[in-house]
Amino acid sequence: MIKSLLYFLWAGLFEIGGGYLMWLWLRQGKSVWWGILGGIALACYGAIATLQTANFGRVYAAYGGVFIAMAMLWSWKVDGVTPDSYDLIGAYLALVSVFIIMFAPRI
Repeated sequence: MIKSLLYFLWAGLFEIGGGYLMWLWLRQGKSVWWGILGGIALACYGAIATLQTANFGRVYAAYGGVFIAMAMLWSWKVDGVTPDSYDLIGAYLALVSVFIIMFAPRI
């Protein structure tokens, strides 16, 4: 379970970080090198996601919840946008869903 959560965290960092670098290049006028680094980070995200042991659909469904929570944290810590109570409730529900999808006992 810990290994699976670490894969989710690493995938999230590479996906959100890569997307952010692309944002800086295309929307903030940064050098094309920011975009290239963003593309590399996004490719790493795709590779990291394949290290999960569950099937593709289940992993990506659960990862969606991790992504929601991490994007909210990124927005807060990097962009300086403080989450409101609805943001926090939504992120909490998304994380509960992750645990249900990935770790509930299967019959």
